[in-house]
Amino acid sequence: MHEDSPAAARTTAAPRTPARAAPALTEPLSAPPSASLPEAPPPGPPAGHSATTIERGSFCLARCSCGWSGPARRSRDRARTDAADHLAAP
Repeated sequence: MHEDSPAAARTTAAPRTPARAAPALTEPLSAPPSASLPEAPPPGPPAGHSATTIERGSFCLARCSCGWSGPARRSRDRARTDAADHLAAP
């Protein structure tokens, strides 16, 4: 019996294109780009405030580390809004 030789494997990958080099800078950088930007204050609540929500049965209320406590709400979303309003107040 006669057997055919195995056919060469075909590839379907696209032909490779040469990589482009990045253009060289003509003038050196005098200072890093971040040096010209003013420093922004860190975002977040005022010092001494850390609000969380606490669940009691079917109610949820917001509390802060400063001692503030919001009203008990059935809506967790509303309790979170109470906490955000407290942190945003001056």
